[in-house]
Amino acid sequence: MEEPARPESDGAVQRDVLRELAWDPRVEQAGIGVEVRHGVVTLTGTVSSWGKRLAAEDAAYRVAGVLDVADDIEVKIPGGLARTDAEIAEAVRHALIWDVFVPDQRIRSTVTNGWVTLDGQVDFWAEREDTERVVRNLMGVRGVTNRIAVTVTPPRELPADVRRAIEEALGRRAHRHAGRIRVDVAGSRVALSGRVRSWEERRAITGAARLTPGVETVEDQLEIDHFA
Repeated sequence: MEEPARPESDGAVQRDVLRELAWDPRVEQAGIGVEVRHGVVTLTGTVSSWGKRLAAEDAAYRVAGVLDVADDIEVKIPGGLARTDAEIAEAVRHALIWDVFVPDQRIRSTVTNGWVTLDGQVDFWAEREDTERVVRNLMGVRGVTNRIAVTVTPPRELPADVRRAIEEALGRRAHRHAGRIRVDVAGSRVALSGRVRSWEERRAITGAARLTPGVETVEDQLEIDHFA
Protein backbone atom coordinates (compact mmCIF):
# COMPACT_ATOMS: atom_id res chain seq x y z
CA MET A 1 0.00 0.00 0.00
CA GLU A 2 1.35 3.38 -0.96
CA GLU A 3 1.79 5.99 1.74
CA PRO A 4 -0.57 8.97 1.47
CA ALA A 5 0.90 12.01 -0.21
CA ARG A 6 2.52 14.37 2.24
CA PRO A 7 1.98 18.11 2.01
CA GLU A 8 5.69 18.72 2.45
CA SER A 9 8.65 16.51 1.52
CA ASP A 10 11.08 15.58 4.27
CA GLY A 11 13.77 17.65 2.53
CA ALA A 12 11.54 20.72 2.49
CA VAL A 13 10.64 20.22 6.16
CA GLN A 14 14.32 19.89 7.06
CA ARG A 15 15.16 23.15 5.26
CA ASP A 16 12.28 24.95 6.95
CA VAL A 17 13.27 23.67 10.40
CA LEU A 18 16.86 24.83 9.86
CA ARG A 19 15.59 28.25 8.77
CA GLU A 20 13.31 28.48 11.79
CA LEU A 21 16.19 27.60 14.12
CA ALA A 22 18.34 30.28 12.49
CA TRP A 23 15.50 32.82 12.71
CA ASP A 24 14.86 32.37 16.46
CA PRO A 25 17.48 34.36 18.44
CA ARG A 26 16.98 32.11 21.49
CA VAL A 27 18.39 29.11 19.60
CA GLU A 28 22.07 28.17 19.30
CA GLN A 29 21.47 27.02 15.74
CA ALA A 30 25.13 26.39 14.93
CA GLY A 31 25.32 23.46 17.35
CA ILE A 32 22.12 21.71 16.25
CA GLY A 33 21.63 19.03 13.60
CA VAL A 34 18.29 18.25 11.98
CA GLU A 35 17.11 14.98 10.44
CA VAL A 36 13.61 14.33 9.07
CA ARG A 37 11.98 11.01 8.22
CA HIS A 38 8.29 10.74 7.36
CA GLY A 39 7.59 14.04 9.07
CA VAL A 40 9.38 13.09 12.31
CA VAL A 41 12.15 15.56 13.16
CA THR A 42 15.20 14.46 15.14
CA LEU A 43 17.26 17.22 16.74
CA THR A 44 20.86 16.47 17.72
CA GLY A 45 23.88 18.40 18.92
CA THR A 46 24.65 20.44 22.02
CA VAL A 47 23.47 23.70 23.58
CA SER A 48 24.55 25.61 26.67
CA SER A 49 21.27 25.55 28.65
CA TRP A 50 18.03 23.68 29.14
CA GLY A 51 16.06 26.74 28.07
CA LYS A 52 17.87 26.82 24.72
CA ARG A 53 17.17 23.12 24.24
CA LEU A 54 13.46 23.76 24.68
CA ALA A 55 13.64 26.80 22.40
CA ALA A 56 15.00 24.59 19.61
CA GLU A 57 12.23 22.06 20.23
CA ASP A 58 9.58 24.79 20.10
CA ALA A 59 11.03 26.15 16.87
CA ALA A 60 10.82 22.73 15.22
CA TYR A 61 7.20 22.28 16.30
CA ARG A 62 6.28 25.59 14.67
CA VAL A 63 7.19 24.36 11.18
CA ALA A 64 4.39 23.15 8.90
CA GLY A 65 4.74 19.47 8.01
CA VAL A 66 6.29 18.44 11.34
CA LEU A 67 4.40 15.53 12.91
CA ASP A 68 6.65 14.73 15.87
CA VAL A 69 9.97 15.86 17.32
CA ALA A 70 12.62 13.62 18.88
CA ASP A 71 14.79 15.95 20.93
CA ASP A 72 18.23 14.36 21.36
CA ILE A 73 20.02 17.65 22.03
CA GLU A 74 22.49 17.50 24.94
CA VAL A 75 22.97 20.31 27.43
CA LYS A 76 26.63 21.04 28.04
CA ILE A 77 27.17 24.05 30.24
CA PRO A 78 30.46 25.92 29.67
CA GLY A 79 32.77 26.05 32.65
CA GLY A 80 32.30 29.76 33.16
CA LEU A 81 28.52 29.35 33.41
CA ALA A 82 28.57 26.26 35.66
CA ARG A 83 26.86 26.54 39.04
CA THR A 84 26.91 24.28 42.09
CA ASP A 85 23.72 22.49 43.05
CA ALA A 86 23.47 24.73 46.12
CA GLU A 87 23.71 27.85 43.97
CA ILE A 88 21.08 26.54 41.58
CA ALA A 89 18.77 25.58 44.45
CA GLU A 90 19.05 29.08 45.89
CA ALA A 91 18.37 30.63 42.48
CA VAL A 92 15.32 28.38 42.03
CA ARG A 93 13.88 29.46 45.37
CA HIS A 94 14.40 33.15 44.60
CA ALA A 95 12.83 32.74 41.15
CA LEU A 96 9.76 31.02 42.61
CA ILE A 97 9.34 33.70 45.26
CA TRP A 98 9.64 36.57 42.79
CA ASP A 99 7.15 35.21 40.24
CA VAL A 100 3.63 36.45 41.04
CA PHE A 101 1.96 33.49 39.30
CA VAL A 102 3.75 30.79 41.30
CA PRO A 103 2.51 29.59 44.73
CA ASP A 104 6.10 29.27 45.94
CA GLN A 105 5.28 28.02 49.44
CA ARG A 106 3.63 24.94 47.95
CA ILE A 107 6.58 24.02 45.72
CA ARG A 108 9.66 21.96 46.63
CA SER A 109 12.74 21.60 44.48
CA THR A 110 15.62 19.14 44.48
CA VAL A 111 18.81 19.76 42.51
CA THR A 112 21.16 16.93 41.54
CA ASN A 113 24.05 17.55 39.15
CA GLY A 114 22.25 20.57 37.74
CA TRP A 115 18.97 18.72 37.19
CA VAL A 116 15.99 20.28 38.99
CA THR A 117 13.06 18.15 40.18
CA LEU A 118 9.91 20.04 41.14
CA ASP A 119 7.35 18.62 43.59
CA GLY A 120 4.27 19.99 45.30
CA GLN A 121 0.60 20.66 44.68
CA VAL A 122 -1.15 23.52 42.89
CA ASP A 123 -4.77 24.35 42.09
CA PHE A 124 -4.40 25.05 38.38
CA TRP A 125 -2.42 23.62 35.48
CA ALA A 126 -1.26 27.14 34.65
CA GLU A 127 0.51 27.33 38.02
CA ARG A 128 2.29 24.07 37.25
CA GLU A 129 3.47 25.38 33.87
CA ASP A 130 4.46 28.78 35.28
CA THR A 131 6.59 27.09 37.94
CA GLU A 132 8.53 25.11 35.33
CA ARG A 133 8.85 28.18 33.12
CA VAL A 134 10.64 30.27 35.75
CA VAL A 135 13.08 27.44 36.51
CA ARG A 136 14.04 26.12 33.10
CA ASN A 137 15.80 29.32 31.97
CA LEU A 138 18.01 29.70 35.05
CA MET A 139 21.75 29.63 34.47
CA GLY A 140 23.34 26.27 35.23
CA VAL A 141 20.14 24.20 34.93
CA ARG A 142 20.73 21.05 32.87
CA GLY A 143 17.16 19.79 32.93
CA VAL A 144 13.81 19.94 34.72
CA THR A 145 11.50 17.15 35.89
CA ASN A 146 8.07 18.50 36.78
CA ARG A 147 6.26 16.26 39.27
CA ILE A 148 3.92 18.96 40.56
CA ALA A 149 0.37 17.64 41.01
CA VAL A 150 -2.69 19.63 40.03
CA THR A 151 -5.32 19.21 42.73
CA VAL A 152 -8.70 20.75 42.05
CA THR A 153 -9.99 22.22 45.28
CA PRO A 154 -13.69 21.89 46.23
CA PRO A 155 -16.17 22.89 45.12
CA ARG A 156 -15.38 21.32 41.75
CA GLU A 157 -17.02 22.56 38.60
CA LEU A 158 -19.75 20.36 37.16
CA PRO A 159 -18.64 18.38 34.07
CA ALA A 160 -21.12 20.27 31.87
CA ASP A 161 -19.73 23.59 33.08
CA VAL A 162 -16.16 22.50 32.41
CA ARG A 163 -17.05 21.30 28.91
CA ARG A 164 -18.88 24.54 28.12
CA ALA A 165 -16.00 26.66 29.41
CA ILE A 166 -13.49 24.77 27.25
CA GLU A 167 -15.68 24.95 24.16
CA GLU A 168 -16.16 28.69 24.68
CA ALA A 169 -12.40 29.17 25.03
CA LEU A 170 -11.82 27.26 21.80
CA GLY A 171 -14.59 29.23 20.10
CA ARG A 172 -12.79 32.47 20.90
CA ARG A 173 -9.89 31.13 18.88
CA ALA A 174 -11.68 31.08 15.54
CA HIS A 175 -8.62 29.94 13.60
CA ARG A 176 -8.42 26.83 15.79
CA HIS A 177 -11.52 25.34 14.09
CA ALA A 178 -13.04 24.39 17.42
CA GLY A 179 -15.95 22.64 15.73
CA ARG A 180 -13.69 19.73 14.79
CA ILE A 181 -12.68 19.09 18.40
CA ARG A 182 -14.57 16.77 20.74
CA VAL A 183 -14.43 17.52 24.45
CA ASP A 184 -15.30 14.71 26.88
CA VAL A 185 -15.33 15.45 30.61
CA ALA A 186 -15.40 12.95 33.47
CA GLY A 187 -15.14 14.73 36.79
CA SER A 188 -11.99 16.84 36.61
CA ARG A 189 -10.51 14.81 33.72
CA VAL A 190 -10.81 16.02 30.15
CA ALA A 191 -10.26 14.03 26.95
CA LEU A 192 -9.73 15.91 23.69
CA SER A 193 -10.13 14.19 20.32
CA GLY A 194 -10.38 15.23 16.69
CA ARG A 195 -8.06 16.45 13.96
CA VAL A 196 -5.80 19.50 13.92
CA ARG A 197 -3.52 20.87 11.23
CA SER A 198 -0.32 21.43 13.20
CA TRP A 199 1.49 20.92 16.49
CA GLU A 200 0.97 24.61 17.26
CA GLU A 201 -2.79 24.20 16.94
CA ARG A 202 -2.69 21.02 19.01
CA ARG A 203 -0.75 22.70 21.81
CA ALA A 204 -3.04 25.74 21.76
CA ILE A 205 -6.11 23.52 22.18
CA THR A 206 -4.65 21.42 25.00
CA GLY A 207 -3.41 24.62 26.63
CA ALA A 208 -6.91 26.12 26.57
CA ALA A 209 -8.27 22.99 28.25
CA ARG A 210 -5.57 22.97 30.93
CA LEU A 211 -6.20 26.62 31.78
CA THR A 212 -9.90 25.99 32.45
CA PRO A 213 -10.87 26.04 36.15
CA GLY A 214 -11.93 22.62 37.41
CA VAL A 215 -9.58 20.68 35.12
CA GLU A 216 -7.05 18.43 36.82
CA THR A 217 -5.74 16.34 33.92
CA VAL A 218 -6.02 16.51 30.12
CA GLU A 219 -5.85 13.43 27.90
CA ASP A 220 -4.60 14.46 24.46
CA GLN A 221 -6.09 12.23 21.75
CA LEU A 222 -5.80 14.83 19.00
CA GLU A 223 -4.40 13.76 15.62
CA ILE A 224 -2.41 15.92 13.25
CA ASP A 225 -3.82 16.08 9.73
CA HIS A 226 -2.33 18.83 7.58
CA PHE A 227 -5.31 18.64 5.21
CA ALA A 228 -7.92 19.02 7.99
